[in-house]
Amino acid sequence: MKNNRFRPLVELTFLTGLAFAGHMLLFQYWFSGRDANFRYSLVELYGFFFLCSAVILFLLIRMRHNNIDSVGNAFMALTVVKMVLAYVLLHPILGDTHAEVAAEKTNFFVVFLLFLTFETALAIRLLGDEKK
Repeated sequence: MKNNRFRPLVELTFLTGLAFAGHMLLFQYWFSGRDANFRYSLVELYGFFFLCSAVILFLLIRMRHNNIDSVGNAFMALTVVKMVLAYVLLHPILGDTHAEVAAEKTNFFVVFLLFLTFETALAIRLLGDEKK
């Protein structure tokens, strides 16, 4: 089997699709209507975090190919940038006053932590893989 350099991106796409489907089903059947007043829909949240994670993984893959010693530091720096962008996205929610604001904050942090877990696990595998 040919070693695919961009396999982490394929895995991220698969994990995102699986998580999105589960999250969507959860809101459709158990929490029906609670997301009507949310500032950001699930599609927007998953799209934003998927794009950020995909860019981070792509840059780590490119960096690993050139200089594996810098991958860990780059991961930390890129993750901090992602966290700042996520805070900018979250800031308007913090000031909202509608009845479902607690559910919206929880939803945001669940998606944030889910993608942080995905990219951390994939970055660890990328660092641990000895083949280039």
